[in-house]
Amino acid sequence: MTWRASVLTLFPAMFPGSLGQSLAGRALETGVWSLDVTNIRDFANDRHKTVDDTPFGGGAGMVLRPDIVDAAVASVADDRPVVCLTPRGRRFTQADAQRFAAGPGAILLCGRYEGIDQRVIEARAMDEVSIGDYVLSGGELAALVLLDSIVRLLPGVMGAAESAEDESFSAGLLEYPHYTRPAEWQGHRVPDVLLSGHHGAVAAWRQAESKRITRERRPDLLAAAP
Repeated sequence: MTWRASVLTLFPAMFPGSLGQSLAGRALETGVWSLDVTNIRDFANDRHKTVDDTPFGGGAGMVLRPDIVDAAVASVADDRPVVCLTPRGRRFTQADAQRFAAGPGAILLCGRYEGIDQRVIEARAMDEVSIGDYVLSGGELAALVLLDSIVRLLPGVMGAAESAEDESFSAGLLEYPHYTRPAEWQGHRVPDVLLSGHHGAVAAWRQAESKRITRERRPDLLAAAP
């Protein structure tokens, strides 16, 4: 069954963007997943195609109107989860990517301006998601990141299933370092254990390196481990 992505945005020309290239692009061409993009502005009902208004209570910026956003969501709504990309959402993780990849697809709402009227977010039971602790101009780049992380996990997209199993975050740790030919480069040698041919020793070294790097760079991941 084809994994289906629907994107709601004010800038449909931003898609498929990078998703039309490499692994995701080939998978899109072969029907492993599909992408449809809806312009939120198509659901505005005035001659200026106005989609936003000033916030109640005052303040800078404009807010996307709930009636227009709701109509856009309704045009593609089915049993797929609706994801609202927002910097105030919960942080997206590899576990989330795996969970979405196991489902039928997702509907991604890309916010703009000051944000989206909270009433439509709650009425549609949207999953508010952030890709990191920073602010972008809109949700489109976040949607591209989200979809890339999911699509690569779909069956048949990556060449080897074990590639996903050994990656950073898959086991709660950062990934170990990688090396290839030449065995010595500018005075730097590949660790001897990787040249030993001893698979057990290599596996132990990789596990130890993953733990070391995670401890040094992301101790919060170790603290969160069960």
